Amino acid sequence: MSPMLATPGPPPSGSGWSWEMKWDGQRCLARVADDAVQLLSRNRSPITSTYPEIAAALPIAAGGRDLVVDGEIVALDAAGRPSFSRLQRRMHTPRPGRRLLTEVPAAFYLFDVLELDGADVAPLPYLERRGLLDSALTNTGAVQVTPYWPDSSAEPMLELATTFGLEGVVAKRATSRYLRGQRSPSWVKVPLRLSAEVIVCGWTGGPTMVRSLLLGGYRPSGELIYLGEVGTGFTQQDRGEIADQLAAVAHPNHPFTAAHSPTRIRNVRWVRPVLVGTIEYREITRRLRHPSWKGFRSDKTPDEVIWPELDDQS
Repeated sequence: MSPMLATPGPPPSGSGWSWEMKWDGQRCLARVADDAVQLLSRNRSPITSTYPEIAAALPIAAGGRDLVVDGEIVALDAAGRPSFSRLQRRMHTPRPGRRLLTEVPAAFYLFDVLELDGADVAPLPYLERRGLLDSALTNTGAVQVTPYWPDSSAEPMLELATTFGLEGVVAKRATSRYLRGQRSPSWVKVPLRLSAEVIVCGWTGGPTMVRSLLLGGYRPSGELIYLGEVGTGFTQQDRGEIADQLAAVAHPNHPFTAAHSPTRIRNVRWVRPVLVGTIEYREITRRLRHPSWKGFRSDKTPDEVIWPELDDQS
C-alpha cells in the first residue's frame, strides 16, 4: 500500500509510452476486500472517513471483486476542472457533515491496479494492468477510471491538458512494472506550470490575518533554506483561517539554518517548520519568482520537501 511515484522531467520522445492527464488532487491507494474499504493517503495515513462517498461507491464499482487500486481524489470547480484549493476543505475534515459533502463532493480518479482477486498484478506491464483496471471497475459517480492514450506523443497530450485547464500530463512506459514506494523514470510527470511543496516558516500580517507566508525547503544536506515569500492565492477567509492554524505552532525565532536565513526578519511571526503547503511559481533563481499559494498538504511531511536544484547556491 505504498504508491509508485513519477519523476519530474521533460516529455519523453519515441515509441513505447502511454499518456495520462495529471490531476490536481490527493493521491490515494484503496483496498476493497469483502466489501470493506480502506483508503490511504500517499504517506499511508487513513483517510476512509474523510471521503465516505468514495468508500461507499468503491464496492459497487468493483462489483464484488477484491482489489487494490491507485488514483487521485479530486474536487471539481464550477467549470468541471480538478481544483486542489477546493479539495482543501475536504482534506482537512476527517468526518465531513452532510452540508460539506453536498457543497464539495469528491471523486476518485483511478489509473492503476496493484492487486486483483488476491493476485499481485503489480509486476505485470502497465498496459496489461490498465486492461485489468478497465475490466474490473465500473464507473460510478464517485469512482471513475481515467482515460489513457497508448502510443501518443507529447504535443497533442499537452495541448489537450492546456485546453481543459489541467495540471499537466504523465507519460508511462507501456512495459513498466508497478514499483511500490519507489520513484521511477518509467513514469514521467510533465506539469504545464511549475508547482512544488514548501514548508511554512513564518507569516506577516496581524495575529488574526495573514498578509504573506515565508517559505522554506530542505537541501539534501539537511539545511533548511529560505525560498521566498508568497502573498497571492489566498481568499479573505483563507487569510484568517491560516493565521489561526499558524498561531498554534508559533515560535519566537526563525527556523532557518543560520547561513540561509532571510534578510527580512522584522515584523514577521515565526512558526515551527511543521506545516507543508503547495505553491505554483514561474521560476526560481535565489528566490521563488511570482509564487501563488495553493493550500496546505496533510499527505506530505516536511522532510519530503527537498530542493536539490538549489544545492549549489549560497
